[in-house]
Amino acid sequence: MLMIILIHVLIAISSVTFSTLALLKPSIKKLYIGYGLMVATVGSGTYLILVSSSASILKSCLVGVAYVMIVSAITVATHLKIARVSRAKQATEIQ
Repeated sequence: MLMIILIHVLIAISSVTFSTLALLKPSIKKLYIGYGLMVATVGSGTYLILVSSSASILKSCLVGVAYVMIVSAITVATHLKIARVSRAKQATEIQ
């Protein structure tokens, strides 16, 4: 169980770090990798909640919701940044 928790935390930290770096230097490939890390984090968190016998499930869920909100906001910002750059590139090519 401890190993699963460690893997879950490492995936979550990697997800936040990677999503933030993708925002700084966006690309579609990085966006998809960020999606994968987010799904892996939510999946491993769901597994941990299902196999857990402790009463701190509510706390775990709240932390999970906060994580999803933060990473989703970063991902949306990255997506908007990519779209803006793409539109500017198309406008330049037309002229």
